[in-house]
Amino acid sequence: MQSRQWFVAALTSLFVAAVPAQTVLDSPELYPGEKALFEAAKKEGMVVSFDTGPTWANWAAQFAAFKKRYPEVEIVYNDLGSAATVVALEKARNRPQADTAYYFAASAVDAVNKGVVAPFKPVNFDKLPAVFREKDGRWFTIHTLTVAFIVNTKLVKNVPQSWADLLKPEYKNSVVYLDPRSTGVGQVLTFAANFGAGGDMNNIQPGLDYLGRLHKSGNVLRVLGTTPYAQFLKGEIPVWISYENDGLKAKHIDGLGDAVAVVIPKEASAAAPYGISLVEKGPNPNAGKLWLNFIMTDFGQGIFAQGFVRPSVPGVKLPDSVADKLPAAPQVRPLDVLAAAAKKAEVDKGLVAATEAK
Repeated sequence: MQSRQWFVAALTSLFVAAVPAQTVLDSPELYPGEKALFEAAKKEGMVVSFDTGPTWANWAAQFAAFKKRYPEVEIVYNDLGSAATVVALEKARNRPQADTAYYFAASAVDAVNKGVVAPFKPVNFDKLPAVFREKDGRWFTIHTLTVAFIVNTKLVKNVPQSWADLLKPEYKNSVVYLDPRSTGVGQVLTFAANFGAGGDMNNIQPGLDYLGRLHKSGNVLRVLGTTPYAQFLKGEIPVWISYENDGLKAKHIDGLGDAVAVVIPKEASAAAPYGISLVEKGPNPNAGKLWLNFIMTDFGQGIFAQGFVRPSVPGVKLPDSVADKLPAAPQVRPLDVLAAAAKKAEVDKGLVAATEAK
């Protein structure tokens, strides 16, 4: 993963303190067969979880809740990054070290193509949109990140509510976003703008045309290659198009409060899938399945929401502490990472033509 600086320590500590000290053996099962799977996992004694760094997506709270429920199963993790995780799995294919691997879904597709992950359909698998899972369960989405406008309300009088609003003269030299040619966030942003402009995964020209108009309007302040979170906190950016969780962290964790507005554009936006897999021939397969099932239960999905990332399972009831911070957003569309990857060259070329034309 990139942009790991957004640490949800405050919410994590509050949530962990609230988790009841019940184990799987003295409480109702979260799903049929949970206790039997725990007994098998207990014999293995641990699960090795690749790329689940505790400062990202509320993994610290997931670890704590997992340990409370399954006290005899240790959890070991690292923080490699999506692409590096696939490389590590491939290098160790003859003697796998990991039981599970977490990554942006485009890297999950890469892992499937390299034959390093195994089929497994966890709890709630069948509820996921088709584009959020591999048909046999070699990867599946566990949470999403949604493109939003993150607005400094001290610098912007009228908070934009739509892609159309951003074209207005009042936002001259105000908009910052990450380069779609070199960053994953930028790629997802392009498809979000495309959906907002009436395009779809087969036709990205409306989104390219929109970004062209945004640049011609003079409203783009900068296009960057690395996340400007620190600059936003310093008050240097009026409107930042990024992931929703960045804005919620600035607002609720890093102290900006009402100086930040987080808006999912009303026409449409895109949800970027983050997935996980069971590793092929991992050393602790039952513990790996126990871990994957846990984070896909309604309970585990709620823990992700505590970290300001949206659960992947439709209809999950959000914890009361974050329900008002992650309001329903029916205009958000799931991003098909396979289709997006196939369009990357077209996006790169089209952006140059649209945004650099005189």
